[in-house]
Amino acid sequence: MSATPFATQLATHGRYGFSSIRDRPTYRWPNGAGLAVYVAVGVEEYSFGEGMTEDLFPGASKPDLVNTSWRDYGNRVGAFRLFERLAAFGIRPAVLLNTAVYDHAPAVIAAAREIGAELVAHGISNSDTLAGMDPQAEAAYLRAAVERIRREEGAPPAGWSSPWLAHSPATLDLLAAEGFKYVADFRMDDQPVWLTTQTGRLMSMPYALELNDSTTIIGRQASARDFAEMIIDEFDEMLQASRTQPLVMSVVVHSFISGQPFRLRALTKALEHIAAHGDDIWLARPGDIAGWAEKWMNPAR
Repeated sequence: MSATPFATQLATHGRYGFSSIRDRPTYRWPNGAGLAVYVAVGVEEYSFGEGMTEDLFPGASKPDLVNTSWRDYGNRVGAFRLFERLAAFGIRPAVLLNTAVYDHAPAVIAAAREIGAELVAHGISNSDTLAGMDPQAEAAYLRAAVERIRREEGAPPAGWSSPWLAHSPATLDLLAAEGFKYVADFRMDDQPVWLTTQTGRLMSMPYALELNDSTTIIGRQASARDFAEMIIDEFDEMLQASRTQPLVMSVVVHSFISGQPFRLRALTKALEHIAAHGDDIWLARPGDIAGWAEKWMNPAR
């Protein structure tokens, strides 16, 4: 009988192996909480007429002042209103920061500092992408983002989130080599996961690919109310599951999307629901979560 023509070993990326959620160390977050929740706010800057863009109105005429004005609303108005609303609920967010914002909208960063936000490196501009970069150019790009935050804030960022969630084959190795503690790009789990790199330890922090206003509201045309209901349903389900093991929930919003007034009103209902359970959860920043979790996680393989 001839051998099967089908492959028995599938190709894999090799960055993490299989691990069942049932077979993990049991521990709790601070104050005995089972669920850690973080909110990430994308604060971005784009190069006019060049590179990648996030568009509300596809096919706009060139020069595209229409979509540019929509994105600019985020740094002129939306970010401030989002920060104020989060602070009202005692939420210190992670700010996924394009470092070009230091030059173009420094008042936004000052407002982020005021509410105790963690600044997560998010590249230089969101017109950029790591996809297709050669390793030397990519290493220099990562270093430039790190050094700008170090210079402005007095310390390097602990976390990285890739513009457009895009990577080259070398990205994770370069992030570890640059000293990043965690990357917030993936959702393979409800707990942090060690990634395999050639250059050191790097944690994958659970990152909302669907509780994300870019992919869900703009990408799939969900309404603001639909998005808020998704957040509430995810929270309730994860809070129940976290009674027996530590879990991480994330919500990702952008200043020019959820900072729009009608969306902010819907998002507020979800934030109210989460904050009402404040005694049962840990409202944290991803860097805080990474620092606590690494003491309990199995060593990277």
